[in-house]
Amino acid sequence: MSQNLSREFLPLYAPTGDARKDRLAFFHLIEKLKTQKRTGWVDNNIPNPESISDHMYRMAMLAMCSSDQNLDISKCVMMCLVHDLAEAHVGDIAPREGITSAEKQRREEEAMHNIVHDMLHNTPAAQQIEALWKEYEERQTPEARFVKDLDRFEMASQAFEYEREHSASLQPFFDSSLPNLRHPEVQEWGKDLSEEREQLQGKPSA
Repeated sequence: MSQNLSREFLPLYAPTGDARKDRLAFFHLIEKLKTQKRTGWVDNNIPNPESISDHMYRMAMLAMCSSDQNLDISKCVMMCLVHDLAEAHVGDIAPREGITSAEKQRREEEAMHNIVHDMLHNTPAAQQIEALWKEYEERQTPEARFVKDLDRFEMASQAFEYEREHSASLQPFFDSSLPNLRHPEVQEWGKDLSEEREQLQGKPSA
């Protein structure tokens, strides 16, 4: 598993004790979400691939488009915006890098603790961010499961767009996302996307 040596993990933030400086450091940290490219697309040589924050932004917009009145949509939107926050520290770790799921989880938990306590000094805002992140990770609520479906659907949507724009072949991204959708409305979106893709490829719709 030597591939994991290619990823360099920077040290976590060392707090100054000055809440204003530490908060500003967090504001600068999240800039990394705007500049770090999603690993799956980089690995597939997609030109100018999306950033982590690009992915989260469209997820938030998708959440706003839901008609499910049983969901707390405001919470879902916020969850979309924090679910990959730890990646500002650790990056978008891909399975091919040889980093175990347990190690990935440990690093992300450390990063979130650093953000919540060392940068944001465990303020009410920090506690809300942490609670939303944990809720998403645990997948025990309807909102968390819905947001996970948005994560899958957004990736499939992006894969389709890259196939269309770059004549790429990205079947694994569809295989790992659309069959796993569970929310009825997102399943419907997935069917629509599949039909659009089939039409693009000249295949008859099912």
